[in-house]
Amino acid sequence: MRGRDATAFVTCAATLLALMNYTAPMAVLPDMAASFDSSAAGKTWILNGIAVGLAATLLTSGSLADNFGRRRVFSAGLVALAAASLVCAAAPSTGLFVLGRFAQGTATAAVIAAGLGALANAHPDARARTRATGIWGAMLGAGIALGPLASALAEALGDWRLFYVGLAASSAVLAVAAVVRMSESRAQRPRRVDLWGMITLTAGVALLITTLTFGREGWTRPETGWLGAATAVMLILFVVVENRRREPMLDMALFADRAFVAATTGAFANGLGTIALMSYLPTLLQTTMGLSPLHTAEIYTAWAGTSFVVALAARRLAGRVSPGSRITIALVMAAVGTLAMLGACGADSWPRLLPGLFIAGISSGVMNATLAGQAVATVPPDRTSMGSGANNTARYIGSALGVAIVVTVSTGSADAAEGADAALWVSAAMSAVCACLVLATRLRHPGRAEAAPSGPGRAPERPVARSTSASGRRE
Repeated sequence: MRGRDATAFVTCAATLLALMNYTAPMAVLPDMAASFDSSAAGKTWILNGIAVGLAATLLTSGSLADNFGRRRVFSAGLVALAAASLVCAAAPSTGLFVLGRFAQGTATAAVIAAGLGALANAHPDARARTRATGIWGAMLGAGIALGPLASALAEALGDWRLFYVGLAASSAVLAVAAVVRMSESRAQRPRRVDLWGMITLTAGVALLITTLTFGREGWTRPETGWLGAATAVMLILFVVVENRRREPMLDMALFADRAFVAATTGAFANGLGTIALMSYLPTLLQTTMGLSPLHTAEIYTAWAGTSFVVALAARRLAGRVSPGSRITIALVMAAVGTLAMLGACGADSWPRLLPGLFIAGISSGVMNATLAGQAVATVPPDRTSMGSGANNTARYIGSALGVAIVVTVSTGSADAAEGADAALWVSAAMSAVCACLVLATRLRHPGRAEAAPSGPGRAPERPVARSTSASGRRE
């Protein structure tokens, strides 16, 4: 198996592995914290360490992959993931484990951004690409479902560290498979490395997620304020730098295209309203119902498993419903599914969660399949990894912000069940508001109309980024 089939298999397998790793600590956090004697702040960093590295380097990884080779960056990411996983497995303290998770995040960014870019390049035909990106999107749901189960099983077998040993071995095997079997691809005309863009974006996003993490310990603390101010400075500098570059890492002209804006907003909303809630759901269930890690992980699969199945089938909607409509409908369903879970924690009844989890799972499945395709279809053909990086950056920034909000709201009540319901109300409201934003973007007059592929050989329409003159002025 070589070329296109090998690229599809290896990238999807690596995405599955990466998302398993992302969600693994959720079911065993109390045991991990106990083994490190972690403080409350330490528990927060155990969950968020990977998010800092991931969100901060996704767009940079995508741009480097387009310039220097998607297979090269993808395989390097897998090697780095294997090494970082060994650090996590052997970590004697919270601090070293969090550093390992941060390194895992940067490695995962390379795997996700370069992998989806390589997959899209290997499937230039519209129908084949829709099918391939749909499967890739399904791997997100499968990984999210299997991660807590795998870590809970490792804990049941004796030690949660076994998960990271297995992750290191699997990553190394996939790295070899990528080098031996995958075809290489890169942009036909590589751009100059946008060093200042990379520095300002990486620093800005890392500071943003760090601010959100510190904010959980007190939003009025001076440290939180200083971090917030530094975040704003770095992100403003990034926009200024990108507007002045002849060949920016992220062309700001893309934000004039409503399909790109809808896809980016949808990714942010998916992280903000759904991934954030589901990231904290295991903790809510263990706190309010006293469930074991393994039982919590099993309940969690009702959402993530449904997402996996629906994402595989969602490609059938591609020729019937426009991407923007799918994103809007999925966000509305996310709000409905979240509201359907109200009262379950107070009634100490996990079966009451299942209808809402299934509805939210359908929403996530449609969203994962749609966003995977739109991430590469709304950017120039030779910048597919950059498109993947930009879309997933929005997703994980949304997730980090959403987790901060959910934790703050749920812990703001003396009664744990009331706090859980408050978190559900807020998550549903965030999904509903974002659905309105996506709808407003689609109804706005300026911008390119969305177009669904109508037959084989017809690639999705992409915006052409405007060129710049030597003086930096848009032409």
